[in-house]
Amino acid sequence: MTKKLTGTVAIVTGASSGIGHATALELASQGASVALVARRRDRLETLAAEVQKAGGTAQVMPTDITDRDQAETAVNATVERFGRLDILVNNAGLMILGPFADADVADFDRMIAVNQQSLLYMTKAALPHLRRAAEQGPRDVADIVNVSSIAGRVAWAGFGAYNMTKFGVNGFTEALRQEVTQSHVRVGVIEPGAVDTELQSHNTEEIQNGIAAFPADKEMLEAGDIADGVLYMVTRRRRTSIGELWIMPTDQV
Repeated sequence: MTKKLTGTVAIVTGASSGIGHATALELASQGASVALVARRRDRLETLAAEVQKAGGTAQVMPTDITDRDQAETAVNATVERFGRLDILVNNAGLMILGPFADADVADFDRMIAVNQQSLLYMTKAALPHLRRAAEQGPRDVADIVNVSSIAGRVAWAGFGAYNMTKFGVNGFTEALRQEVTQSHVRVGVIEPGAVDTELQSHNTEEIQNGIAAFPADKEMLEAGDIADGVLYMVTRRRRTSIGELWIMPTDQV
């Protein structure tokens, strides 16, 4: 039986851990060749070995995508290696929480660079290749999936700068969808609720302890749950575009 993504090529940013790691494995399991983009080479090499052991194809691409030149190089190197690009998953993200008045301004810059600028750089570089893929087989369609957050839908005290970056991702996603959908490049956003990943690790110990208290009486999502959502979005029939997919733990309010 032919796998759903046989003959396609995907880039996954933030592939060294969490949702990115799980998404790369999921896409590869359905036949996609996957370019693994993140800064930590050792983790990317471990992931590539997992993909290859399962019979898939992966390319390790250590990259700081907050640098526009590096982002463009990652896209171009992927197309040079595999000959095409069908799927871009903009997953790389940074979450630093806390009261706005006490925040370090440098943290604003870091979140904007990772959550927004790098997404713009990758998307701009990838779009011409995605348009070409949408004009060809095997699927006659291409996909951009931006990983946002419930924090792109709902604002909370202590989340201000992070909220801003994710609300921005949501707005950009819909604007771009309207621009390119007629060329059969599908653009959608996926918005996870609480997921058990390393995302909280950049916060103070006090904030991390508060986040860690969640599993005490509730079941958090796992990275694979979001990867499953990404796979759902990119494997719909050509006529179907999922513009927004909101995934929450069943017992999270």
